[in-house]
Amino acid sequence: MRSAIGEAPAEGVRIEYAVAGEYDEAVALIDKYEIDLVLLDGEAQPAGGLGIARQLRDEFDEPPTLAVVVARDADRWLAAWSRADAVLKHPLNPVTTGQTVVDLLVNRAAGSAPAQRAA
Repeated sequence: MRSAIGEAPAEGVRIEYAVAGEYDEAVALIDKYEIDLVLLDGEAQPAGGLGIARQLRDEFDEPPTLAVVVARDADRWLAAWSRADAVLKHPLNPVTTGQTVVDLLVNRAAGSAPAQRAA
């Protein structure tokens, strides 16, 4: 994901990354830092990104913006179930992935709630 997005996907947008391998690590990062966007791998094991997205939605009053990566178009319904703000398809296209991330961050900074988006 990181290589598809880069450190500066658009003018004026700089990305800092924090990596968590498990749900508890992700929650600790969200509690400790101001996390604007969480990118989740829908295929990760044992806890998949789709379940984690839904759990973050359920457990936080104001969760970060959430994007999930799915491997198959048929999994988009699971992404909708997870209540993610955006769905990306593997393999990630650097252009659409970067633009999706920028759009999500700009919408968050503007205070507007993004509609679920598929890229």
